[in-house]
Amino acid sequence: MKNTNKIQVCMVGLGYIGLPTAAVMANAHLRVTGIDVNPQVVETINSGRIHLQENDLAELVEAVVANGLLKASLETAPADVFVIAVPTPFTDAHVPDVSYVLAAARSIAKVLKKGDLVILESTSPVGTTEQVVDVIGELRSDLQMPSVNGAEGDISVAYCPERVLPGRIIVELIENDRSIGGITPACAEKAAAFYRKFVKGECSTTSVRVAEMVKLSENAFRDLNIAFANELSLICDRLAIDTWEVIRLANRHPRVNILAPGPGVGGHCIAVDPWFIVDSAPEEARLIRTAREVNDSKPAYVIERIVGLAVAQPETKIAVLGLAFKANIDDFRESPALEVAKALHQRFVDRLMVVEPYAGEGQVEFQGIPLAHLDDALDNCGIIVVLVDHDAFCQVDPEKLAGKTIYDTRGIWPA
Repeated sequence: MKNTNKIQVCMVGLGYIGLPTAAVMANAHLRVTGIDVNPQVVETINSGRIHLQENDLAELVEAVVANGLLKASLETAPADVFVIAVPTPFTDAHVPDVSYVLAAARSIAKVLKKGDLVILESTSPVGTTEQVVDVIGELRSDLQMPSVNGAEGDISVAYCPERVLPGRIIVELIENDRSIGGITPACAEKAAAFYRKFVKGECSTTSVRVAEMVKLSENAFRDLNIAFANELSLICDRLAIDTWEVIRLANRHPRVNILAPGPGVGGHCIAVDPWFIVDSAPEEARLIRTAREVNDSKPAYVIERIVGLAVAQPETKIAVLGLAFKANIDDFRESPALEVAKALHQRFVDRLMVVEPYAGEGQVEFQGIPLAHLDDALDNCGIIVVLVDHDAFCQVDPEKLAGKTIYDTRGIWPA
C-alpha cells in the first residue's frame, strides 16, 4: 500500500454511510473522490456542506473539502482503492435487490488498473462480493480476477461492512472493530491494511462469505431481540399488564436484558437485512422469518390501538410525536412511526397534529403530512401518541400531559 497521503480512494455512494466514511478517510489524509448519481448531492458536498443530519459530520466535511482531501463527482474516478457503499433494498416479495451494487461494480470496472483494491461495504446477501468479481471480470478480460479457490488476481476484492449507530457514526467508524472478508486471504489482508489507516478498532480478517454473514447475523440478532420485546408488549396489553414494569423488573435478573419495545423496527439495516438470510435459506431461517413478521406487524397493531382511542373520543384532537425510525436522527428509512402517521393522516386528517423536530428546520410538512410545533400539539390535543423517543419529547413537562390520554409506545413517560 502506498503512503497514506498519496493513496487515492474512490467512494461510490455518498449517503448515510458513504459520506461519513469518505470524510473519515479524508481526515486521515487519504485523498477521496466521492461518487453520487445526484447532482445536488455532488454540488452540496463540493461547497463544503452536507445533505443529511449526523453529529459532527458537517464540521468534518467542511474541513476536508477545504483542505482538498475530499471532492465529489458524478463520474467514477481512477483510484487505488474503490469502496462501494450504495443501497441494497429488497423487493415487495422480500427478495434482495443488489442491482445498485452491481451497477457500481460496472462503473468502476472501466477505470480499474492492476494492483487496485475493491471493497464492498454495502450490507449484502451472502455471495454478492463474488458477483462483483464476476461483473468486473466480464467487463475487464484484460485483468485477472482473484478466486475464492485461492488464485490471486491483478486486483484485490474484499467485503467490509460498517457496524455503526446513527448519531454516533463518525465515532464508531473509527473506534469499532471490523470484520474484513477477502476473496482470497491476501485480498483480506490488503483490505485490512487499508482500514487500519483510519480505524482504531481491531480489523479481523476472514473469508468473504463469513464476513457477509457476520453483518447479516448482527442485524438479525438485534431483530430477534426486538421482536421478543414487541411480542411481549402485545401479550402484556392483552393481559392488562404494564409492559415497562415487567421489563424493568425482569432486567434485574443478572442474565436477562430485554430490549425496549416500540411501534416496529425501522432503518435500512435491522428492518431489511434479516430478509437476506431468509431469502438465502428459507427452509432453515424459521425463527428469523418469524421475528421479521412480528416486527413488521407491530405498526398495524399500533394503528389499531390509536384508532380505538380516536373513535372513543370523536371530538378530541390527536398529537403524534415522531416520524424518524429512531431517536434524535433525521433518518426516515423504513420508519414504522412514519407508516403509522401516514395511516392516521388518511383517516383523521382534520384531527391530527404531527410533530417531528428532525424533519428539517422550518419545514411545514413532511411527505404530505402537515407538521406542528410540539407546544402547539400538546396544548391542543387530548390524545398524545409517542412513536419516537426524541430528547425533546422525553423532556416534556408532566404538567402539560395532565388530563390527557397517553399512548406511549416508547415508555418515555411514567404511566
